[in-house]
Amino acid sequence: MENMAEEELLPQEKEEVEVAQVQVPTPAPAPDSAPAPDSAPTPASAPAPAPALAQAPALSPSLASAPDEAESKRHISIQRQLADLEKLAFVTEGDFDSASSLNSDNLDAGNKQSCPLCPKEKFRACNSHKLRRHLQNLHWKVSVEFEGYRMCICHLPCRPVKPNIIGEQISSKMGAHYHCIICSATITRRTDMLGHVRRHVNKGETKSRYIAASAAKPPNEILKEADTDVQVCPNYSIPQKTDSYFNPKMKLNRQLIFCTLAALAKERKPLECLDAFGATGIMGLQWAKHLGNAVKVTINDLNENSVTLIQENCHLNKLKVVVDSKEKEESDDILEEGEENLGNIKVTKMDANVLMHLRSFDFIHLDPFGTSVNYLDSAFRNIRNLGIVSVTSTDISSLYAKAQHVARRHYGCNIVRTEYYKELAARIVVAAVARAAARCNKGIEVLFAVALEHFVLVVVRVLRGPTSADETAKKIQYLIHCQWCEERIFQKDGNMVEENPYRQLPCNCHGSMPGKTAIELGPLWSSSLFNTGFLKRMLFESLHHGLDDIQTLIKTLIFESECTPQKECGVFIKTTDDTTPDNYIAQGKRKGNETVTTLAKRQKTDVSTEHPPFYYNIHRHSIKGMNMPKTFFFSFPSCRLKKFLCYLSQAGFRVSRTHFDPMGVRTDAPLMQFKSILLKYSTPTYTGGQSEGHVQPASEDTVADRVEMSMNDKAEASSCRRW
Repeated sequence: MENMAEEELLPQEKEEVEVAQVQVPTPAPAPDSAPAPDSAPTPASAPAPAPALAQAPALSPSLASAPDEAESKRHISIQRQLADLEKLAFVTEGDFDSASSLNSDNLDAGNKQSCPLCPKEKFRACNSHKLRRHLQNLHWKVSVEFEGYRMCICHLPCRPVKPNIIGEQISSKMGAHYHCIICSATITRRTDMLGHVRRHVNKGETKSRYIAASAAKPPNEILKEADTDVQVCPNYSIPQKTDSYFNPKMKLNRQLIFCTLAALAKERKPLECLDAFGATGIMGLQWAKHLGNAVKVTINDLNENSVTLIQENCHLNKLKVVVDSKEKEESDDILEEGEENLGNIKVTKMDANVLMHLRSFDFIHLDPFGTSVNYLDSAFRNIRNLGIVSVTSTDISSLYAKAQHVARRHYGCNIVRTEYYKELAARIVVAAVARAAARCNKGIEVLFAVALEHFVLVVVRVLRGPTSADETAKKIQYLIHCQWCEERIFQKDGNMVEENPYRQLPCNCHGSMPGKTAIELGPLWSSSLFNTGFLKRMLFESLHHGLDDIQTLIKTLIFESECTPQKECGVFIKTTDDTTPDNYIAQGKRKGNETVTTLAKRQKTDVSTEHPPFYYNIHRHSIKGMNMPKTFFFSFPSCRLKKFLCYLSQAGFRVSRTHFDPMGVRTDAPLMQFKSILLKYSTPTYTGGQSEGHVQPASEDTVADRVEMSMNDKAEASSCRRW
């Protein structure tokens, strides 16, 4: 036993001897001169108060201790002289506080040394003269200088990997980068690094001040939307700088989805609802807080920080958090006396595809960062019959034909930039949703589709059965688009190859213009994008819950679904037979098969038959040298557009405005008829300001000649731009 005790004391005595040997000859370093990298203090050579400092916080608030701590935590790529950088090749891993800051291959291999700032596969071990030339040319010459230090370029795998905007998988290969001496950020380009350091200098952020200020974590901000409080991170509106992204510009999107869920809740209760990408949980919190027991909300997110933030937001709104069918005990302790829980929310942390495969839902909302095509198959796998799937796509660069190769890769369709590009984007997303539903032997019924500046929202109802799937697949067709006059038409059904597909177009551009004049776009959704009955129920819910911001948009969608001018069709809120809750709820139980079938048939009748696809922009197709008539009551552009809609309606065509384009006109009139009516009620430019009252209509021959001349002029201009 005594021998064992002596053996146990031997390592301690050796350490004390080593400490004594190291501490005695070590002089105090000068305050102005920085220690060499090879003389960095180790835990064994630390001064006497080192144990007390080890228990202190990582960043001291005092300005005196901040520079010393910055010296110890400075990256190895930041040195004062080239000789200091060369010495790193001879230093072993044990001489550094953090083994991850030094490459493991930087050990001596005989007379050869490895580069301390490059991995082994990029630069192999070599002789000292070659290593010096490598460090000087590749690292030192392109460094950034700041207060006597040189921030050299680093090739080590120390830059964090984050998914880009479109959600593609990034390769594991790391590029060159710089480490900021002030904030420890990693910058890829030298010009960006110079600007980054310059911004620090302009803000007065030195090493000591910035480290001391960053010691205190900025508090989270609390925002309020639709009577729901939500706690967000400091950089909540920048996806690259936060885990829980919150976009205030998507408020319209959240209100549309809320009205959709409220209208569905009148059909059957309770609803199993899923917010697959919760982030801050604002959308699921609004569902549970305003709809109460009618919904059972599940908020999911894969990020652990987001899940923690969602749970905190649930407590902030007096909602119980349920994890694995067990209520959290902390939720009851947080509530004060006299306060009541407004509902329960289940918070999960797993992949969205896995969750949708494991559980069945009545309502699923998909809002990933970018495209949503990777989650459509899982969403339709376990969705219940007559359930609703809402898809929000924010990859507008590909959907709006700015990145056509990305649209071909994600959605498998060919698109170009047209005047109706927003509706084209909505039909692309609906076609992708329809194909995913058909693969699961399900069909869809489009309730509405909205394409605005920042997103494309598509809401569909699921119809189970192979018959519905076959009918849905038939509505996916290709579009023939004329590049000269921008006339368009869907291809006819059939598998037979036509000899001349240009015959399907109403225009005669192929016969009058040389070369190929039309292109094939798609595949696209060719049926209607709106359900009038469901939109009216959404308008009723928006009035009931006081959502004034979206009422104008929903009214425009109703007029667009009916394809009638706004002044001729009034929207009135009335509880008719198809909107009463008694038709959707039977004694608090699920409806039988007969009721479900009757409901599906009734909803099919709500969809307008032969709804006119796409729209025309009145400015794009205006006649050269002609103005629309100006009267005393119709002096503004919007009023003149309403007057033109009346002219088209009097000619026997279905017509309405569209939310896709403020100056767009949705009509079933061909482009030739559209331009002829536009010219018939227009005046020449030089007499446009003098004419008032009724405009004398031109003769039919004159109108046809002017329209043909206008189309020829535009075709010649297009050919000049093309060639």
